[in-house]
Amino acid sequence: MSDHTDERPRDARDHTDDADRSVRPDGGTAAGADDVTLDPWGSSTVADYRKLFEQFGIEEFDEVLPDVPTPHYLMRRGVIFGHREYRRVLEAMANDDPAAVLSGFMPTGDPHIGHKLVFDEIIWHQRQGLDAYALIADLEAHAARGLSWAEIDEHARDYLLSLLALGFDPEEGELYRQSENRPLQDLAFELGVKANYSELQAIYGFDGETDVSHMQSVVTQMADICYPQLDEPKPTVIPVGPDQDPHVRLSRDLASRMRFFGVTEAYASFEVDEAERAVVANAYEALAERAADHDDGTVRCLDAAVLVEEGIEAVDFDDRPRMDQYEAGDSGSDDPEARAAAKLANAGMEPLRPRVRFLDRNATPEAFAALVEAVDGEKRVFDEHVDAFDLTHDEAESLAQDVEVDNGGYGFVPPSSIYHRFMTGLTGGKMSSSIPASHISLLDDPAEGYDKVKSATTGGRETAELQRELGGEADDCPVYELYAYLLAQDDDDLTREVYEECVGGERLCGGCKEQAAELMREFLEDHQEKRAEAEELLDSLDVELESSRR
Repeated sequence: MSDHTDERPRDARDHTDDADRSVRPDGGTAAGADDVTLDPWGSSTVADYRKLFEQFGIEEFDEVLPDVPTPHYLMRRGVIFGHREYRRVLEAMANDDPAAVLSGFMPTGDPHIGHKLVFDEIIWHQRQGLDAYALIADLEAHAARGLSWAEIDEHARDYLLSLLALGFDPEEGELYRQSENRPLQDLAFELGVKANYSELQAIYGFDGETDVSHMQSVVTQMADICYPQLDEPKPTVIPVGPDQDPHVRLSRDLASRMRFFGVTEAYASFEVDEAERAVVANAYEALAERAADHDDGTVRCLDAAVLVEEGIEAVDFDDRPRMDQYEAGDSGSDDPEARAAAKLANAGMEPLRPRVRFLDRNATPEAFAALVEAVDGEKRVFDEHVDAFDLTHDEAESLAQDVEVDNGGYGFVPPSSIYHRFMTGLTGGKMSSSIPASHISLLDDPAEGYDKVKSATTGGRETAELQRELGGEADDCPVYELYAYLLAQDDDDLTREVYEECVGGERLCGGCKEQAAELMREFLEDHQEKRAEAEELLDSLDVELESSRR
């Protein structure tokens, strides 16, 4: 991602010729933005996208962009700004391995141009060869927003028509409603065993007034995210806005909790946490070369305890302290070095050796026995884990998944995600379905869409003279966003032209809005023609258009 101190498109900052240079959107902030809370049912926006990297562990999409084949313009322009473990999906795409894309839509109103971002992301991934899933989150709409089933049915049809009109191929993908999908609901029940109220309270702020159906709808969404893996484990990407990240994080946790085995790196028979493991690993690496030059040739846990407590100069392979003479660390300390030293000292003369460890999380006795049998080479079998000395971590992960699936488990791969920026509303602030003037519905009459753009807020100066002198503020302009997010489509040259002419003072807001309004009218006319053509196709599909719960 570009530096937030200069959010202009790269082209606006560097006029050198570069055929591969990407065009960026504004990256600006919406008025009244909340830069900390991510609420899937709220109306907050993000004031500083860097906080999502710092506070929530979202990774920058620019880091993986060079590995994306023929990236979508939303990727090139930085509209898609972040991800969680998208590399796993890219590797599957590169190797022609199974992978999937899924996203859902809560039918609380008309689909609008903000929803088109997700439609486009699903369709692009489908065209890259991924299995594609799109769902109507009708259980969520009923439980969390109180919509009637008749209202839900009306809006659900509109979402599906727009998705088909934009290019979703139903023969190569799956469309479904939560309420009509029994395998999904069965999976939600199983996932619910691994979740609890305290966790939902911490993540979503639920309290004693939250109804049970609302909480159940969350578990159903977790099942949606894992649903593409019911037939077989595979990397799955979920395209969403950053407000949906709490769902992604919880789904990744639940997917891991469902696994039969956990796979970690280990160095001795005792268990360590992540911070302690780093201490033990560093101690082993520091001692291994010295031990190789010694007659014994073995690093002992006590050697590592001495190193952690006293430094490497205190380690003497010929004169190790007796166990009854040596006490190290504090197992209850807040300091991971002290805790690691205590565990190492307690293990005494046990050899310290790298290995991978299979932890029994949910395995049946038959699955655990099958794992023991499947591990080749040197191994140590304990009551609740197996240590393997001749496998890499990746080999162990693959083996654990194979054994799990062969013995009736899911073998879920932790879901991946990509995140797109919020679109600024045409009146400023966040684009919202509940504020008609702030958004353009994909069902709006083309003339109405034209008028909304003509009435939109801009990043222009107070007068034409100031605009020519100082240039416009495209970074804070909802109309420029329309070009970057939608109207320019795949034409990076147009986006670049609009931006540079604006900030250079050559482009005035009246003419810019007129051009955008005409493009919006043309888009809506074309889209609605394609929606009409998709009516017959939708009616022929195996998807319930009217709820059985009405």
